[in-house]
Amino acid sequence: MTSSHSNLKGAALSLAAFGIYATHDVVVKYLGSSFSAVQIIFFSGLLSFPLLSVMLMGDRRDENLVPRHPWWSLLRAVCAVISGVLAFYAFSTLPLAQCYAIFFSMPLLITVLAIPMLGERVGIHRGAAVVVGLIGVLVVLRPGQADLELGHLAALAAAVSASLGSVIVRKIGKEERSAVLMLYPMLGNVLAMGAALPFVYEPMQITDLGLMGIIALFSFLAGLLVIKAYRTAPAVIVAPMQYSQILWAALYGTLLFDESINRFTAIGSAIIIASGIYIVLREGTPSVSGNRPVLSTRSRAETATMPRVSVMMRRMGIPERQD
Repeated sequence: MTSSHSNLKGAALSLAAFGIYATHDVVVKYLGSSFSAVQIIFFSGLLSFPLLSVMLMGDRRDENLVPRHPWWSLLRAVCAVISGVLAFYAFSTLPLAQCYAIFFSMPLLITVLAIPMLGERVGIHRGAAVVVGLIGVLVVLRPGQADLELGHLAALAAAVSASLGSVIVRKIGKEERSAVLMLYPMLGNVLAMGAALPFVYEPMQITDLGLMGIIALFSFLAGLLVIKAYRTAPAVIVAPMQYSQILWAALYGTLLFDESINRFTAIGSAIIIASGIYIVLREGTPSVSGNRPVLSTRSRAETATMPRVSVMMRRMGIPERQD
């Protein structure tokens, strides 16, 4: 397969994956009008375990599931719980486009967190891109000019928490078993949400439970497509495809939720996306970044229902493509 054909195929696979992810988020938003984020995460996470178990059954190494870095693993599980609840809440209360615009700030946050946690050196180019991207976030939020809702704060906190979890994976990922990295955040979500569930539970119909199962299934299928994309094309081709979700947000928001993208969200999103792509391209140059913290996140933040794509790739024995 020629390089150009591989790149085209990888881009197409990742575009399909992020289309499924966007549909996953639409289901979350729909259910969020009737159920709390706690209830959605608990049942969709519980229904994800059969899919995860299939992946783990093939690991026959004679090792246990005790983490080699228990405190980092615990912090990552806490980050997964916090980011999952807050992200699901944000989707249920904010327009889809605003959610994505805020979540797109993750490459900027990861770049900043990688400095103290990974010893990453950030030069003037990536540093300037971070500053510009954060200005884009301010354009979207317009503090002092627009009413900031609890959903905006939830989305920002979810982005920070998910970014911290991503950097932790990069820090301990080479020493921890993939099974440990996959299992503990999901287990933490189910246990924490299960403890809180009696206080927020609302009776469900079978169709509601089926939609929660769809959340789990879509997350799993999209993750597999992203993995296939990374096997086909380099990260600098695949990673920027995540920004296609803003187009799905515009389509779904208009057709299903009577939403529209205001000019501040559009301008801010463009600034954030441009800075994020610039950081991805800079990290694609080996002489610029030794850790490649943004490229190594594999594009999509860890959801409350499935492990991060980079961990799934390690579990399947797929090396990172550097080309």
